[in-house]
Amino acid sequence: AVLVSDYGRGAADALRDVLAERPLLVWDPHPRGGPPVPGTRLVTPAEKEAHGFAPRDGRPGGGLRAAAQHAAALVREWRVAAVTVTLGSRGALLSYGEHPLLVPAPAAHHGDSCGAGDRFAATAAGLLADGALVGEAVEGAVAAATAFVAAGGAGALPPAADGPATAAAPDTDDPHALADRVRAQHGTVVAAGGCFDLLHAGHVGLLQAARRLGDCLVVCVNSDASVQRRKGDGRPVNPLADRVRVLRALACVDAVAVFDEDTPERLLGDLRPDVWVKGGDYAGADLPEAALLQEWGGQAVLLPYLDGRSSTALMARAAEGVR
Repeated sequence: AVLVSDYGRGAADALRDVLAERPLLVWDPHPRGGPPVPGTRLVTPAEKEAHGFAPRDGRPGGGLRAAAQHAAALVREWRVAAVTVTLGSRGALLSYGEHPLLVPAPAAHHGDSCGAGDRFAATAAGLLADGALVGEAVEGAVAAATAFVAAGGAGALPPAADGPATAAAPDTDDPHALADRVRAQHGTVVAAGGCFDLLHAGHVGLLQAARRLGDCLVVCVNSDASVQRRKGDGRPVNPLADRVRVLRALACVDAVAVFDEDTPERLLGDLRPDVWVKGGDYAGADLPEAALLQEWGGQAVLLPYLDGRSSTALMARAAEGVR
């Protein structure tokens, strides 16, 4: 993929013919720059920029309706595949010319937003290059930009001369590459495991707390066959693909790894995390992984669960309701 960030310095104009031949082109426009080349896959103006670029005749005022009309008009005028208008803490609005899709931000953060648009455009381009659909790329970009602002934005980045205070988790779905990258930056790799069949508040609280212990969180999840052996017939309720997708959607989860055995010991031996987290409903004697972690200097820890939350209890209550 190619990402063009056009500030009107001439480079984009000089390369227009070459850029028009790129099928995966993302264009981040700016008031001083020119229009994107026709056929661009995705254009990513901010709300104010879209307002300025939109045709003058009959232009609406402000708000979500205006952003939708601006985006649709720009798709037609620029002859591009899609326009997504970034809306700050409200997320982004994606238009192919009609029936816009609103992608809300996972959380509202009102910190330093400098650089969030760049993070949005770069993430969208990378996801498109990896084969994501435009809608999926926009969802991922909204999540990345939100996390960027939540972490303090550009102002939170350490000076190069001082070196990184903490390792930055890379944008990758490969859990092994993630762990290697964080370790190379002298960061702390955290792993947590479970079936996560029906994701509930106890799971989310555990994973959020686990992420705060280090610089990345890899969730080790049982395969369907492994869940069935552990939980019995009728489990899992949700197939592996659905469970992985839900976990990856959590802002606190950096990557997901799947294991087919009854325990994740083989997978942990490959990942070699610094910290292994389990819910507080496990006793220390029930953690065979604890001795394994000690082989490379890691530490197994228990974190408290929210009392009364469990997938089994949820399914029991649901079954009672059906009856």
